[in-house]
Amino acid sequence: MFRVVALATAIGVSLALGVAGAQAADLGSPVAPSPVQPLSPVPYNWNGFYAGINAGYGFGRSHWNDPAFGSNSGGFDVGGALVGGQIGYNWQFGPWVLGLETDADWTNINGSTTGIGAICGVDGGGQCKTQQNWFGTTRARAGYAFGAVMPYVTGGVAYGDRSVNVPTGTSNSVNAGWAAGGGVEVGLNRNWSAKAEYLHLDLGTANFFSAATGSNSLKVPLTDDLVRAGVNYHW
Repeated sequence: MFRVVALATAIGVSLALGVAGAQAADLGSPVAPSPVQPLSPVPYNWNGFYAGINAGYGFGRSHWNDPAFGSNSGGFDVGGALVGGQIGYNWQFGPWVLGLETDADWTNINGSTTGIGAICGVDGGGQCKTQQNWFGTTRARAGYAFGAVMPYVTGGVAYGDRSVNVPTGTSNSVNAGWAAGGGVEVGLNRNWSAKAEYLHLDLGTANFFSAATGSNSLKVPLTDDLVRAGVNYHW
């Protein structure tokens, strides 16, 4: 009887040790977790309406010419600060971005000369001065998006005022012309972007009344080069 009990006990211990060994082997070989897949970056979306503000500086050239009087002031520099706003819409086709933008800026671009000929003494009252108080543009834009960075070219119509100081007072004219340039816009987040831009404006030649001839024979052209920066909010 004692031998039977001892044999059963030995068999039970052996089975227990076997089960414990199998469980220990299982615990020693954990299953490796599946690798975490990296999230794909969400491409920046340039589609839709936007509006913003801008500020910068403009510089250019002007001169006074009165062919009927036979006198010319010679060219002189103009320059001044500018600040304004813009609104537009973008359509994105893959990396290509096409858009329309219109803007309006206040400016104090101005310059003057005493001139070489008699024109500044007769028509200008001693000084030929050209001043610009505002301008606007309506332009197409074409850009290529490298994600949130988009360089672009732009061109369209421009319009703005021009004033001259003559002996009878200040005379104003509003002219239309063209604008062209380029820039780069950077998306800061889903709704905000920042841009830097260069534009060349040619507002043509304005005619003013000439004291020397008694007619609108005084011609004053104006061209501007604008460098400005701005921010846009996108919907």
